[in-house]
Formats: sequence, structure tokens, C-alpha cells
Amino acid sequence: MAAAARFFIRGANYRLPVSSVGTGTSGSVGAALLKLSPSCSSRSKTQRRHAAHFTYQPDPVPTQYGETQKMNLFQSITSALDNTLSNDPTAVIFGEDVAFGGVFRCTVGLRDKYGKDRVFNTPLCEQGIVGFGIGAAVAGATAIAEIQFADYIFPAFDQIVNEAAKYRYRSGNLFDCGNLTIRAPWGCVGHGSLYHSQSPEAFFVHCPGIKVVIPRGPMQAKGLLLSCIADRNPCIFFEPKILYRAAVEQVPVESYTIPLSEAEVLQEGSDVTLVAWGTQVHVLREVADMAQEKLGVSCEVIDLRTIQPWDIETVCKSVVKTGRLLVSHEAPVTGGFAAEISSTVQEECFLNLEAPISRVCGYDTPFPHIFEPFYIPDKWKCFEAIKKMINY
Repeated sequence: MAAAARFFIRGANYRLPVSSVGTGTSGSVGAALLKLSPSCSSRSKTQRRHAAHFTYQPDPVPTQYGETQKMNLFQSITSALDNTLSNDPTAVIFGEDVAFGGVFRCTVGLRDKYGKDRVFNTPLCEQGIVGFGIGAAVAGATAIAEIQFADYIFPAFDQIVNEAAKYRYRSGNLFDCGNLTIRAPWGCVGHGSLYHSQSPEAFFVHCPGIKVVIPRGPMQAKGLLLSCIADRNPCIFFEPKILYRAAVEQVPVESYTIPLSEAEVLQEGSDVTLVAWGTQVHVLREVADMAQEKLGVSCEVIDLRTIQPWDIETVCKSVVKTGRLLVSHEAPVTGGFAAEISSTVQEECFLNLEAPISRVCGYDTPFPHIFEPFYIPDKWKCFEAIKKMINY
């Protein structure tokens, strides 16, 4: 029964043309339910309500990379994949529906340009997708696997943590699958409920041997994805699905990379350090503005970008300066990666702390649907946490 329901939600017809996906006429049920067609201009009340919980702040126009184009997040992913296929003849892209552009349109046009042997669909079987990716990477290919939703990465958990992550170690570095990159749409979307809004990054950062990366916008996404593809370790690249169309920036056309495991200080401050990744970065940027305006509190905002291995030095340096730390993510609070950051900062910066470290996260429940506005760690919850720290 569960398998049948999953098949229904995600769409079963693999022979539909791209033009029919999500149009409400003959497109797949999954795409229609998620309203993912680029031509779809209407948004449900739930979508609008969720989009209102943060204001997207685009990065400045980059000047160091040459020609740029205005792209949203999914277009920047497509551009990165296009660059990879063009520059690396061993690169292959595979997953459910990727030949048709993918349910989020991130691979649209790539099969027509590079052929069915380099961009191809797979069966609806996540463990098979990752298992094939491991084999392809070991054989020398640059393997880029797509899991249609991060919520459905769990069937491939064994392949990721027991095979991909340990392949180099068990062979004494004689063999590795470092050319494997696993992409997956991630996080809260406004209407995804239990099975399409999860943030599972903490499950994977516990496992040595893989890197986990989450971008905050289009320019970051392209540079970080290209770095993951070039990295000699298996990488999981989570893409904030609410930002696929909400985030628009000037993105370099040519290939470029952004170093992994280097956090970025987006705004300097003196009173509180705010740390997040993905969509939550934009929540904290808005919170920083609110704190300055309403409380006269100066906040330093840090985008962690790489969740594992994470940039301990940048975060601790900031906390030494501010004396206070707030970490926020959408995943449940218990066992979330905010706990690891909190523990490390407590050990490294104990004598510099002027208030207890605050974690503003999701609740320890399955991700709700109609109660989503109460679940997400929005700007008001983060703002209240800042007030409590300042008054401690």
C-alpha cells in the first residue's frame, strides 16, 4: 500500500514528453500536484504563506568570473551540469525522470544536447541509482546521480554510508568512488508535508567519508556543485527546493568553483553570531536586520555552506568576538546538526560565551502540512531567541 501511494505521488508515467509535465492536462500526477511547470503562474495559499516567512536577498553581481546571466536556482544547476558534460567526456547524469528534465527541471535539454548514453532515466529505485553511481565512479566515470526528493534518499542509505563512504577506506586507497555526486531537492517547500519537506543532512554528516553541501542561492549552487563534482570524495549536494524559482541572481556562464568546507561571513556584527545554511540563511539575514532596527543589536550572519566537514574556525572566531551564538535549521532539533555546532563551540569558546547557545529548529515531529507555519523556525522565533540571549 505504501509503495502504491509513493508511486502515485511521484508520478508513474515515464514516457511523457517534457511539454506535458505539470500542465494539468496529461502530465504526471506528481508534477501536477507540485505545480512545478515553468508556465504555472498561480500559487496555492500554502505556497504564498510559506514564501512569506523569508525574504530572498540575492548575492552581489560577481565580477571575478566574467560574463553572467540572470538565473534562478534550477537554471544555475542546469548550467553547472551543462558545463560538466561539455568539459568532461566521462560525465554521466542519471535518475528518475532526468532525461525529461526532472520534476524540478534541473536537467531540461541536457539529453537532447548530449545524448541518451550520458543523460538517462533509471527505474524508481534509489538503492539502484546510488549503487549504479558507485560502480560507474569506480570504473572511472564522473557519476552524477539525482534522487528525486531528499525524503526518498533513505532506501539508498546503505549504499551511501556502507559502500560509497567506506570504499576508499576498505581498499586502503587502492580504489575509490570519489567521482560520485548525489544531488537531491531538500527542505521545506510550502506544501510538501511529511514526504516532501524533510531535511536529512544530519543523518549523513555522522558518516565519515562523504561530504555534505547545501547552497543558499543560484550563484553559490553552481560553484559549489562544480566543486562537489570535481572533489575526490563522494559528495551529497542538497538543493533547497523552495528556492528553485524564488531565488534569482546573476550567475557566471562559464565554469567556476567555490571552495568546500569554507563558511562565508555574509554580514559582520559584534553582538550575536547567527549560523545557518540553505533557505534558513535568508531567514537569519532578515532577523539580523530586525535585531538591528528594533533592538540595536549587531548580528554576524554566517552561511555554513558545507555541512561536513564544516568550517569550525570561522564560526568559533565569530563567537569569540560576539560572545553569543544562535544556530537555526529546518530539521528536528534533537540530533540536528545545530547540536554538533553547539557542542563544538561550547568546547572551544566556553570562556568567551556570555549567554547559553540557542538552537532554533524544527520540532521533534514528522513534518506537518496544515501546521507547517507553526513548525518552521521562522524569523519571529529566531528574533525572540536573540532577545532572550541579549537579556540573559
